[in-house]
Amino acid sequence: MQDVVLGLGSNRSHEGKSPLELLKAACSDLSCRLEDMKMSSVYKTKAMYYTDQDDFYNMVVAGRFEGSAHDLLDFIHSVENKYGRNRAVEIRNGPRPLDIDIELFGSEVIREENLIVPHERMEERAFVLVPLVEIFPEYAEKYKEALNKVSGQKIEVVG
Repeated sequence: MQDVVLGLGSNRSHEGKSPLELLKAACSDLSCRLEDMKMSSVYKTKAMYYTDQDDFYNMVVAGRFEGSAHDLLDFIHSVENKYGRNRAVEIRNGPRPLDIDIELFGSEVIREENLIVPHERMEERAFVLVPLVEIFPEYAEKYKEALNKVSGQKIEVVG
């Protein structure tokens, strides 16, 4: 089993479910495969990269996963699809009902076309680092420099 950290985000409703409801539903699905799952609070943040869209609701979950990083990627893609994610028609970094990223997969370093772990932009995102340190305060020192760099990003706890 591997200790994993996932980043979740949503800024678009799907089938009558608000972004907050989609995050809650996704966490329920993830808990079926992640043992000892921990969840951060939900944070509201401004969109990055493609900014002409609604704010995002973000959180981090962590747990222990049985299987490979590719198994986890397949699983999270199925959860994203269940809640309306369709990469074929969306704008890159644009609005989406659900986005789940593998931030950490144990101590593995993976550099492949469809999978990069640790997540390549993790340390530039307050919406990952702040909830990560919330559930793992012991990571505060490890990510101290990155946290300082993202301190100007607006992020607020909403639930």
